[in-house]
Amino acid sequence: MVSVDQAIIARLKTQGHNFEILVDCSNALALREGKSVDMHDVLAAMKIFSDAKKGLEASETAMKQIFGSTDVEQVTKSIIQKGEIQLTQEYRERLREEKRKQIVSIIHRNGVDPRTHLPHPPQRIENAFEEAKFHVDEFMPVQEQVQEALKKLRPILPIKFEVKEIALKIGPDYAPKCYSTVKSFGTILREEWQSSGYWVAVVEMPGGMENDFYDKLNRICHGNVESKILKIK
Repeated sequence: MVSVDQAIIARLKTQGHNFEILVDCSNALALREGKSVDMHDVLAAMKIFSDAKKGLEASETAMKQIFGSTDVEQVTKSIIQKGEIQLTQEYRERLREEKRKQIVSIIHRNGVDPRTHLPHPPQRIENAFEEAKFHVDEFMPVQEQVQEALKKLRPILPIKFEVKEIALKIGPDYAPKCYSTVKSFGTILREEWQSSGYWVAVVEMPGGMENDFYDKLNRICHGNVESKILKIK
């Protein structure tokens, strides 16, 4: 359980009543995003307050009326989901930066220039973020913000999410070393170990990962790999 001294206040004002809880910042946000978190790791005190700073506990009658329950865990979840979590400015900025990096990474891994079918470098995406003045929401889940980011970026940066099917043929000297690498980039749809020792396979992966995929394979195989794009979806 988080220390009271390190806890922050999450608050919900509704129907003329004020409900406050003392929470661990990171775990409260994780719970808000739908992750499974033990409530003892969320709360600094298993109590619902009307004024946490003064230590005034909320009326059980009011909780029953508004939440339909006086159960601390149930009421806590409602406060975190619907209310306000009081973050420090420093913590807000750190959250925004972390989510910004995640959004850029997702767009880089999945997105390509529809004219060339080549991925955009992360720095180019970062620059487009700046030009589009895209605001990262520290509370909203990353996946929900990706689509909003794409809407803002497309007038500045032509981008499309693609999935590619790539056929591979790798010789017996390198195939065993490459297997785990290929699997880490996508889904192996078909594969065959030929009597000659060659490994042939078809792998499906996000379009933006293609160049990184080739670079890594070539480092392992020293260029001794055959590849061909079969399908772009």
